[in-house]
Amino acid sequence: MYKKGIYKVVANAPLTRDVYRMVLEGNTQWIIRPGQFVNIELDGLYLRRPISICDWDEHTITIIYKVVGRGTEQMSKMSVGKELDVLTGLGNGFNAEAECSEALLVGGGVGVPPLYRLAKELLAQGKKVSVVLGFNTAAEVFYAEEFRQLGAEVYVSTADGSVGVKGFVTDAIRESGVTFDYFYACGPLPMLKALCDNCTQRGELSFEERMGCGFGACMGCSCKTLTGNKRICKEGPVMRREEIIW
Repeated sequence: MYKKGIYKVVANAPLTRDVYRMVLEGNTQWIIRPGQFVNIELDGLYLRRPISICDWDEHTITIIYKVVGRGTEQMSKMSVGKELDVLTGLGNGFNAEAECSEALLVGGGVGVPPLYRLAKELLAQGKKVSVVLGFNTAAEVFYAEEFRQLGAEVYVSTADGSVGVKGFVTDAIRESGVTFDYFYACGPLPMLKALCDNCTQRGELSFEERMGCGFGACMGCSCKTLTGNKRICKEGPVMRREEIIW
């Protein structure tokens, strides 16, 4: 169930040149799983902007976003105290209770944030957690140290080789020799497909997609699965790898 509310910006600062972390204060009771998202109304723009939830507590929501257009540029300029109209508790998140002992979390670019809360919950259950983060260059890397501070093993890949393994997340998985019996991934579609092509383990994928309404009414973000078309914003963004038709 999702709810609409007014949330106040209590922090908003850059992590890298174009990636920002924002903390919103408001009602968080409708957020029940890592991997869910919020949909933010912005001044002068018709469609809300869907942003994945990085973390939350009883009173605040932390989101991380990349400046890629008018909406996120407007967000980057918001000051503390700004009030926003937000839909929260949206989407089907990751199943942190999935049966496994060694979990692999794979994030590409702005697919990294929702994995942070997931790592927290998996580690709290006593599971071994390895995290592979993929970026283009060293200047784009964020949250690697935050995952390490949680207690996860962290590996980084960059397309240009400026830090970590040169190449993609699949190269980092292979070169690190990391072992796992279940994986969770969030990132661009080519990354998700490559991961499934190179891994036989069971897992869950969180898809990035342009959304109209954000709660399943417009059918504009559907994808094909073995049981028919499913909406990324409603039945997703997280789906089991076994049900996806590539």
